[in-house]
Amino acid sequence: MLRTDLGVDLDLLVVLVAALWGAATGALLPRAAYRFSVPSGEAWRDRCPREHPVRGWLGRARCGQCAGGETSFASRAADEAVYGPRAADEAVYGHRAASLALVTALVCAALAAATGTRPELAVWLLLAPPGVLLAVVDLRVRRLPDPLTLPLAGAALALLGLTALLPEHAGEWTTALLGALALGAGYLVLFLINPAGMGFGDVKLALTAGAVLGWYGWPTLMLGTFAGFLLGAFYGGALLVARRAGRKTAIPFGPFLIAGAFLGVLAGAYAA
Repeated sequence: MLRTDLGVDLDLLVVLVAALWGAATGALLPRAAYRFSVPSGEAWRDRCPREHPVRGWLGRARCGQCAGGETSFASRAADEAVYGPRAADEAVYGHRAASLALVTALVCAALAAATGTRPELAVWLLLAPPGVLLAVVDLRVRRLPDPLTLPLAGAALALLGLTALLPEHAGEWTTALLGALALGAGYLVLFLINPAGMGFGDVKLALTAGAVLGWYGWPTLMLGTFAGFLLGAFYGGALLVARRAGRKTAIPFGPFLIAGAFLGVLAGAYAA
C-alpha cells in the first residue's frame, strides 16, 4: 500500500481525485446530451423546448430565459406534466447535472481503484465522460454521433500511444491498435449481415472499445466483448418478459458496448 509523506493512502487519494474529476466533468454533460439527442439525419438541437437559443455544448440543461419568466401558463403546465413541477420552475429541459455527475464519478472512481497509479489511468479518466455521454444519447434516440465516436477512437489510440512511452504502464499499444481494428472489423461484419440489428455508429464505437480492451491483451478484449453482448441480451430479455418489446424490436446497443468495455478494462487493470 503506497502512502504519501503525510501518511495518506495514495491509492485512496487517487480514487478520491478521480471521483471528483468524474463529478466535475459529468456535471458538464447535460447540455451536450440534450443537443446530441436527435434522431438520425436531423441537425443537432440549438434551441430549448420553448424555442429559446441554446448556446455552447457544456453545462446544465437549463434555459435561463425560461427561468426568467418568459413563458406562458400553458407552457409551464405542460412542462410540469412531462418533467414534474420542479422542472417547470427551474426550466430544466434535459438530464439533471447531479445524476450525470454521480454516474461519471462512480465510473471514474472504479477505474481508479482498478488501475491505481499506473499512467493509463489518465487515459481512462479522459475517455470516461464522453463514454457516459454516448451511452446517454444512444439510450435516448438510438444514435451514436460521429462527432463523438470518431474523435474518441483517434484520441484513445493517440493517448495510449503516449502512455506506452511512460514507465510502469501495464499494457501494449500494439495490441490496442490491433484490438481496435479487430473489433471494428467484427462489428462491421455484423452490421453488413444485419443492418437493422447493428447500427454503423456501433461499428465506429467498437474501434474505441477495441483499443481500450486490447491495451490489456486479447483475453481482456474477448472478455469485454462478451460482456457487452451478454448485457445487451439480458436487457432485451427483460424487455420481452416485461412485454415492452417484441422479438424484432431494435434496442440501443451502444450503452452495452460501453459497459462491456468498462467491465473488461476493470478486469484487465486488476489482473495487470
